[in-house]
Amino acid sequence: MSWLKRRPHLAPCLIAAVMSFVAVADLPYGYYTLLRVVACATSVFVLVVAATSSHWWAVWLFAVLAGLFNPIVPVHLTKGLWQPLDVLAGIAFVASAVLVRRRRVT
Repeated sequence: MSWLKRRPHLAPCLIAAVMSFVAVADLPYGYYTLLRVVACATSVFVLVVAATSSHWWAVWLFAVLAGLFNPIVPVHLTKGLWQPLDVLAGIAFVASAVLVRRRRVT
């Protein structure tokens, strides 16, 4: 289980990525609310893992994503703007699952 210690964010990132890619479809509003919670929580988790591993590009990227997807003070955009952002967020989650890892396994 060494890979799990090096990439504890792997499963949440893949779940958030799939949800982000599915969000391009026309779905009920409740799905997008759930996506906000999952994407924001996952972004904060990746941000913490990235900060402890000195992956500063990921810290900044996921700080922006956490703010964009936060469910407490939602950002209201049109569906036409959200669709490409959802795809980009999905790509970011997949990229972080692959690129961000802890440097030392203890």
